[in-house]
Amino acid sequence: MLACRRRPVPHTPVWFMRQAGRALPEYLRLREGVPMLEACARPDMIVEITMQPVRRYGVDAAIFFSDIVVPLKAIGVDLDLKPGVGPVIADPIRDAAGLEVLRPLVPDDVPYVTEAVRGLLGELGGTPLIGFAGAPFTLAAYLIEGGPSKNHERTKAMMYGEPELWDRLMGRLADITIAFLKVQIEAGASAIQVFDSWVGAVAPEDYRASVLPHTRRIFAEIEALGVPRIHFGVGTGELLGLMGEAGADVVGVDWRVPLDEAVRRVEPGKALQGNLDPAVLFAPWETVERRALDVLARGRTAEGHIFNLGHGVLPSTDPDVLTRLVDLVHETGSGD
Repeated sequence: MLACRRRPVPHTPVWFMRQAGRALPEYLRLREGVPMLEACARPDMIVEITMQPVRRYGVDAAIFFSDIVVPLKAIGVDLDLKPGVGPVIADPIRDAAGLEVLRPLVPDDVPYVTEAVRGLLGELGGTPLIGFAGAPFTLAAYLIEGGPSKNHERTKAMMYGEPELWDRLMGRLADITIAFLKVQIEAGASAIQVFDSWVGAVAPEDYRASVLPHTRRIFAEIEALGVPRIHFGVGTGELLGLMGEAGADVVGVDWRVPLDEAVRRVEPGKALQGNLDPAVLFAPWETVERRALDVLARGRTAEGHIFNLGHGVLPSTDPDVLTRLVDLVHETGSGD
């Protein structure tokens, strides 16, 4: 929390995106036979899965176990999370009529989120809980394409060719994201992260015109609640400055841009999060250590730094390497 607010820290804090999940044998045992969306709607499973990496790794924050499509499912969008594929939408949204399914989200749609957050507060003690939600562009990409896409051609076609429909869609998704984040914050989440996994597919001028206004509104609406706000996207090196303008307190950086370069791209007054390549964890420990120390050194050029991977933990990662990495960061990532 200190690093998010660009204040002095006793050591560089560390957590990992997707730290709760596929790399942990205890997670795989718990999830056996339980579909992902069911797990995301069971408070007991949410609490246990969120806590597993905190117990095992000793990370400095927990990330709420959920999925970016949970609020869409909660308002009635017909979707499924298919193993090995990702979100699949039964009826993609490609015209004005399709928008009607996107009604506002209210707290009663996700009572399990409130219950789980409150349960986690008792378990976590002083460890912060990061709530999260998907950003409008990434949600729109799934809804329009009908599932994951390499080129996002239908999404971009709407953004380029039907700007009024695009803005209406993005506006509704921003409302849903705001409401989902507020549920988590009001239940007790300490900070929030907005994931824009696919926005790296967008050129800067299109981001400024068609994405930034909606993302900016999300962070503006959350500001009054007083929790740190983190903004992360993949492949967003060319967008880092614009992502800084969106209003978050912390800008997440993937592994493609060194942190000292990211400092130059992001406006002053922001902390940075990142950015060890997740694939480095498969190399010999000497390589992991050298690369991690380089990230820490470059991170010292930022006004605040939270150590993380440049994207999520990969499924076949050795958990013991992550434990060693947390220890390394805590031992050598001393604050000022």
